[in-house]
Amino acid sequence: MNMVLATLLALAPTLVLLLTVSGLISAAETSMTAASRGRMHQLERDGDRAAQRVNRLISDQENMIGAILLSNNVLNIFASALTTAVLTSLFPPGSVAGPLIATVVMTVLVVIFAEILPKTLAIARPDDVARALSIPTYWTVRIFGPLATGAQWVVRQTLRPFGIKLDMATDVLAAHEEIRGAVEYHHSEGLVETGDRDMLGGVLDLAEMDVTEVMVHRRSMMTVDGEQTPREILTQALESQHTRLPIYRDDPENIIGILHVKDLLGALAANDGRIDALDIPAILREPWFVPETTSLKDQLAAFLKAQNHFAVVVDEYGAIQGLVTLEDILEEIVGEIEDEHDVVAPGVKPTLEGAVMVEGKVTIRDLNRAMNWDLPDDEAVTIAGLLIHEAQAIPEVGQTYTFHRHRFHVEARKGARITLLRVEPLPTSDED
Repeated sequence: MNMVLATLLALAPTLVLLLTVSGLISAAETSMTAASRGRMHQLERDGDRAAQRVNRLISDQENMIGAILLSNNVLNIFASALTTAVLTSLFPPGSVAGPLIATVVMTVLVVIFAEILPKTLAIARPDDVARALSIPTYWTVRIFGPLATGAQWVVRQTLRPFGIKLDMATDVLAAHEEIRGAVEYHHSEGLVETGDRDMLGGVLDLAEMDVTEVMVHRRSMMTVDGEQTPREILTQALESQHTRLPIYRDDPENIIGILHVKDLLGALAANDGRIDALDIPAILREPWFVPETTSLKDQLAAFLKAQNHFAVVVDEYGAIQGLVTLEDILEEIVGEIEDEHDVVAPGVKPTLEGAVMVEGKVTIRDLNRAMNWDLPDDEAVTIAGLLIHEAQAIPEVGQTYTFHRHRFHVEARKGARITLLRVEPLPTSDED
């Protein structure tokens, strides 16, 4: 026993050095992930170089955590292997006493001094610790970052034969959907209201949705023939509930400009009210065409940058698919926006029997929000589209389908379009 103690004392300086570095790395990991990003950004704006390094490290959190975990394990494994090798030499060959003592000693030392103690200190003052350790953490990431990237590649290749395909942009070290999960959790606990949950979820969904999911379909677009007289165009503009109207020539697909009612009234005032003297083509605004694959997040940013609220959606062949406005995107966040000129369509009408009468053009997202349902919207945008996708056919009037814990009955159909459905949620005990 005296020999074992003497050996451990001889190893003490090396173990202290290794465990100290390991503890600092553990503290860096905890402090970097717990540091206040808002305070770090404010300190960076104030010229704090340490906060700038922290923000740079946090911006690539996956690479940082991978490098820290790799370096920490290298140090702990090396310290354990060194202790095991030295203690094993003190006992007869084949004896398990040396490895057993080394395991007990290193477990206690690593858990207490390289994990619990530094992480406890770091979580108590995460901002200060992160700034203090920003330089060693930066060099740790520089040295071990490429190795961590290689380790992630090995993980992805190992999972591929099992049907789990992850690209290099997928974060395999950090939690996914953390914000969404937190919102859903607090909503289930009653701390977040349903409307607030929907708004926060709408913001998170913008990057995953494209403009076709919120646009006004070309069948529902109100367009005006530019060949009509100014008086006829003015009459249609006044009858419309919209302030911007697409103007076409010869063919509704040939949109030559956008007529803004404010511009029309300004031109009318400039002509002393002489309607027939209006030069409609001169006051048209240039139409803005956007591809149907544009995400709502990108389109929202484009609207704000261009200070334009109206765009025409086209497919890859240039054919018009519909139009999207800033209001359409905002409604995905805050819900339906009605003003005194809007004609409120029935859309969704609950019945006394617990079912819901739904127009086929109602989007699945709007129906889910209105009824607090969870119908999938991955394969279709509208409720009629969902029914056609599941049925793999265009249902006839009177047909009933059951899927996703709901019963769908076709009430009306016009041509190949399903115009009205009766949707009824099934009891939880029923199986689709």
